[in-house]
Amino acid sequence: EVQLVESGGGLVQTGGSLRLSCAASGFTFDEYSIGWFRQAPGREREWVSCISSNDGDTYYADSVKGRFTMTADNANNTVYLQMNSLKPEDTAEYYCAADVEKPPWCPFYGGRISYPTYWAQGTQVTVSS
Repeated sequence: EVQLVESGGGLVQTGGSLRLSCAASGFTFDEYSIGWFRQAPGREREWVSCISSNDGDTYYADSVKGRFTMTADNANNTVYLQMNSLKPEDTAEYYCAADVEKPPWCPFYGGRISYPTYWAQGTQVTVSS
């Protein structure tokens, strides 16, 4: 059974940092791609980053590139999202998600790509100005 459990998040001032964690079970990162999405109130769900099971590379949305870093601890089957230089527009519910790459979804550039199947419970990140 695939399970994703998030931790981290919280309230931080503009320019601050937070780290999110997502503990995965039921699969390995060689089998499933895993990534982060976020959704702010009244806005569409937005892809943030992912690690592809196809090539092992990490991909980022332009909005977070250079500020966020996604890493994987394969031994503990956990991924992290280190978020630095946070801005008020980063305020959202953040979700870890995973799925196989059939069809490919990581990097998630939208359009006709299907969202991954498995999702964590979400964690709130609030950046105050």
